[in-house]
Amino acid sequence: QSQLVESGGGSVQPGGSLRLSCAASGFTLDDYHIGWFRQAPGKEREGISCISSSGDRRNYADSVKGRFTISRDNAKNTVYLQMNSLKPEDTASYYCAASRYYSGCLMRSPDSFRSWGQGTQVTVSS
Repeated sequence: QSQLVESGGGSVQPGGSLRLSCAASGFTLDDYHIGWFRQAPGKEREGISCISSSGDRRNYADSVKGRFTISRDNAKNTVYLQMNSLKPEDTASYYCAASRYYSGCLMRSPDSFRSWGQGTQVTVSS
């Protein structure tokens, strides 16, 4: 069975950093574009970043641009999200998901992705 598993979340103070990992099993990750999404209580799921299957193209939501960096290591079948300068408004459950279509990656629309992981919680507070 194909599966994505997120890890690396936790509780940090404002200004802190975390690195999230998205590990794939049951399929070859480099066949897919991978997006990172987050969902805070009472809010819709938001696409915050996506990386193309080869890693040559990346994009970010304005809310995280300059603070977050998406990367991938296809040899390890893993995609990462380095999160720096974290703010309280970054508090959310973070998910990764796969898309076969680059248009989905470009738009970062949750409906364009499948094979969602179960999420990892990020909490930023004093």
